[in-house]
Amino acid sequence: MSKGGGKGHTPYEAPDSLKSVQQLSIIDAISEGPVQGPVNGLQSILINNTPLVNADGSYNIHGVTVVYRTGENEQAPMEGFEDSGAETLLGAEIKHDTPITRTITSKETDRLRFTFGTPYLQKSNDKGDREETELNLQIQIQRNGNWVTEKDIYIHGKTTSQFLASVVVGNLPPRPFNIRMVRVTPDSDTDQLQNKSLWSSYTEITDLKQACPNTAVVGLLVDSEQFGSQQVTVNYHIYGLIVRVPSNYDPVTRTYTGLWDGTFKPAYTNNPAWCLLDILTSPLYGLGRRIGVADVDKWALYAIAQYCDQPVPDGFGGTEPRMTLNAYMTSQRKAYDVLADFCSVMRCMPVWNGSRMTFVQDRPSDTAWTYTNSNVVGGRFKYSFSAMKDRHNATEVRYTDPLNGWKTSTELVEDHASQIRYGRNLLKMDAFGCTSRGQAHRAGLWVMMTELLETQTVDFSVGAEGLRHTPGDIIEVCDNDYAGVSVGGRITDLDIATRTLTLDREITLPESGAAMLNIVGPDGKPFSAEIQSQPAPDRVVMKVLPEAVQPYSIWGLKQPSLKRRLFRCVRIKENDDGTYAITAVQHVPEKEAIVDNGAHFEPLPGTTNSVIPPAVQHLTVSTDNDSTLYQAKAKWDTPRVVKGVRFVVRLTTGSGKDDDPVRLVTTATTSETGYAFHELPPGDYMLTVRAINGYGQQGEPSSVTFHIQAPEPPATIELTPGYFQITVTPHQTYYDPGVQYEFWYSPEKLSSADDVMSKAQRLGISSFWIKDGIQPGHDAWFYVRSVNLVGKSTFAEASGQCSDDAEGYLEFFNEKIQQTQLAQELWAQIDNSTLRGDIATIEKTVSDTKNEIEQTVSKTLESQSATISQIQKVQTDTDNNLNALYMLKVQKTKDGVPYVAGIGAGIEDADGKPLSQILLAANRTEIIDPSNGNTTPMMVARDGQIFMNEAFLKYLTAPTITSGGNPPAFSLTPDGALSARNADISGNINANSGTLNNVHILGNCQVDAVLSANQIRGDIAKIVACNRGSSVYIPAEEFDRTLAIPSVWVTAWGFSKDSFHVNITVTVNAGGRVYTGTTYATNRKTGICDVFCTIPANTPVVVSYQVDWTGSAADSSSQALVFINKA
Repeated sequence: MSKGGGKGHTPYEAPDSLKSVQQLSIIDAISEGPVQGPVNGLQSILINNTPLVNADGSYNIHGVTVVYRTGENEQAPMEGFEDSGAETLLGAEIKHDTPITRTITSKETDRLRFTFGTPYLQKSNDKGDREETELNLQIQIQRNGNWVTEKDIYIHGKTTSQFLASVVVGNLPPRPFNIRMVRVTPDSDTDQLQNKSLWSSYTEITDLKQACPNTAVVGLLVDSEQFGSQQVTVNYHIYGLIVRVPSNYDPVTRTYTGLWDGTFKPAYTNNPAWCLLDILTSPLYGLGRRIGVADVDKWALYAIAQYCDQPVPDGFGGTEPRMTLNAYMTSQRKAYDVLADFCSVMRCMPVWNGSRMTFVQDRPSDTAWTYTNSNVVGGRFKYSFSAMKDRHNATEVRYTDPLNGWKTSTELVEDHASQIRYGRNLLKMDAFGCTSRGQAHRAGLWVMMTELLETQTVDFSVGAEGLRHTPGDIIEVCDNDYAGVSVGGRITDLDIATRTLTLDREITLPESGAAMLNIVGPDGKPFSAEIQSQPAPDRVVMKVLPEAVQPYSIWGLKQPSLKRRLFRCVRIKENDDGTYAITAVQHVPEKEAIVDNGAHFEPLPGTTNSVIPPAVQHLTVSTDNDSTLYQAKAKWDTPRVVKGVRFVVRLTTGSGKDDDPVRLVTTATTSETGYAFHELPPGDYMLTVRAINGYGQQGEPSSVTFHIQAPEPPATIELTPGYFQITVTPHQTYYDPGVQYEFWYSPEKLSSADDVMSKAQRLGISSFWIKDGIQPGHDAWFYVRSVNLVGKSTFAEASGQCSDDAEGYLEFFNEKIQQTQLAQELWAQIDNSTLRGDIATIEKTVSDTKNEIEQTVSKTLESQSATISQIQKVQTDTDNNLNALYMLKVQKTKDGVPYVAGIGAGIEDADGKPLSQILLAANRTEIIDPSNGNTTPMMVARDGQIFMNEAFLKYLTAPTITSGGNPPAFSLTPDGALSARNADISGNINANSGTLNNVHILGNCQVDAVLSANQIRGDIAKIVACNRGSSVYIPAEEFDRTLAIPSVWVTAWGFSKDSFHVNITVTVNAGGRVYTGTTYATNRKTGICDVFCTIPANTPVVVSYQVDWTGSAADSSSQALVFINKA
């Protein structure tokens, strides 16, 4: 160790001087061609999910070269992409004594690209400085058995990160041959020299200009520096294949002009019908080598395409095409599977009709034929139904979501009514070629409604009529046995002149509503006509009867109370006996409106055999007094007309509890939609009404409760302050139109109803009341009770004050002052040229000593008199002091009562000292500055109170100070009680006791006595209560927590049927993660649910507790207690 002093050395590190610059070349074959191209230019090319260009034209990724070809049959090669390469990754370290050798065997290789480098390159000296160094490598190729150095490479500089470089070598020897990389620089044996060498990869390059006919290709040159070690991915957003579309079709506006002549034109479209035609007829990638355009029913596709292009609601307030196809097919599949996927988009199925392929779409269409018991073999129809497990009421639809980065999203579609009735039955499905959430929702809803609504299959056999239609056509089945009435048969005779038809059986027409007769003519075309009258049970007179109708034609009866039974033919099979077996599935034409437009239909029954009458609706009860007893009038209606329906009414009283059992008051049956109950005593009642048909079948009961008793007191009383007035508005918990309110007022609080009746002022009965004449700053007490025809409730109390807005009062007074004659005379200009002629008396007296002047103006009219007196006086008092007086007094006497307004000014001696004073006498006094025509008073005195806008006081002594606002923001009472909503105190606070809310202590806090706390941040446990129909927020903590909501229960009673429910749902939202507990209760079942989860640190929690009903019932549920423990 040296003993002398010296200078210290700070190690120096040279900057990195080596930087890798590599260019990534990519050629992607993206589709068969030709295609329309990118949707939005370079914005449609995404590298690592980032578009090259923003919408404003700015670049996200620089140094990118893009060349693309749309896939024409004859297209030029892409400039800058004349070669292609196959890269082999090595990633091996090169040692000085062990070169790395590889063998090249491909005869297509024209050149080799070597990629090499070093993971780090630097050296350190003894002083700790880090400097540049050098690395020598060689690329060698074995030629004629000898290793020949093709490139001698020196890498000089410094880098602390991986550095790679590339070298291309041409003039390659015959295949096969060996290549290797040699490290000339010795390997480092010390940490002071870091110079490892790396052979990253080699690429076999083939020089070839490729045009890629009929293939859409994209070439990219990308500077890899922008991506570092990331793997580069490329995605393209393009308009797909150009296909054949009708010559009268505009694929942009999706419109068809005029009639189509059957010719085509090339264009891009995502209409699934024309995409399907292309996939079927293309010889390159479809079935074009097996079938041609003539083998596909283009006319059926034309109708399907128009249906697909029709706009429907998209679920977000706009519209979109009913069906589009945006699919990217990258693998070979079975033709039928692809065909089935395309057809699933269009809700159709392929059918071979014997000569060509056609398509049948599930949509409303005309009826092709009508079948009755008279034109089927044996007059019998055989029905079968789908299994319950095949009727799904919840569907998860997976689709490609553009808003999710073109990744798969899931759309949930549910039918809650079916779930409550049958339980949840989930189906998971993929929406082929779907990029719209609205279309995915409709696809799932269509599958679900098909399974829930179209549950029947019918089988029957016919003769030659089996050739009247093809699979896919809609047929009508008029089955007399199923309907329970005569709904179909044959015409036995007709009279064209009188439009009378004789039927093969008797029919019953409805009492109301029009009945239609569907007739199949001899040409096989069905038509409908309205029945005008029925002269005999088996004869009808038609309003219109075509001449083409012949005897033995098929007829079907359409009644307003029965729905038409429509089926879609799916199979026609020829039997051995010459008949044809037909299989058809149920068809519900309303399904289209349900799926595409969200419509709701109340389905009509297809039979009267077991038509259970519907539940009555809009059941209401009104009450009226009937001497000392009361009467109740019930009314209701039905959703549809059912023949022969009656109504059973049942009136009960009692709550059903132990001390108040349910008791039957009366029961009755009526065919009317109303009933009156008489002589009912006060009490609580429940009325139940249910329909019953002629077969004795009963519908679901409907119930309503009503009360004949004095009303409940108001639940709340709303007080609205005004100027010298308060508006009182009571509110009920449940609105009852028969209830009004009785209002009472008192300036002081009253302790009992007797005090209210004896001391308060009764205002009257109304739905609300405006009480004026209230003095500002003083409490006004209101006592309100509900009143109906039975009696009165107890009093409900409320207190408040009228407005304390001083500025508003001045505006209020200004309006009142302007309405007075005095104000109008005061603002008027004095006109000396005109004398009033109606002054009765003018008197003027001047005393002899000339020290007093008095002038009086007066007038008398019946019981009224008015006087204006003006006095000017100077006099001497007993102490020989002079006193001066001026007074102006206005007096009016009415009915013997005097009213005075005056002003006096004087100087006199009081207690030996001169005293000057001005006195005002008036009910209301205003001070107004008339400058610039102003009429708004700056101060008003009335009823012992002063109102003003602003006041500047040096000293103020007041026992009570109250600010404005309701309630006041600040108040100070004589006993020292101080109340302030928001106080900023910069000095010290000394207090003996008190309560603080939401206190934030910035500095240290010392507690010398005992500290008690209900909640402390970081508690081992915390309990929060959440009431039904509300939510609570639990703030985040800096540690993990466990949350438990155990045993939340719900019970219900009073349901009209077991399928009605009371549902509760407890939801925990922890930073976006949702945990749910749900259950339901019926007449027979109590529901219990709970929620348990773990809450990560720094995560807030929102707990919500919701209740909903299906049906009308009473229920009870527990409070949700949330237990939060430190994990």
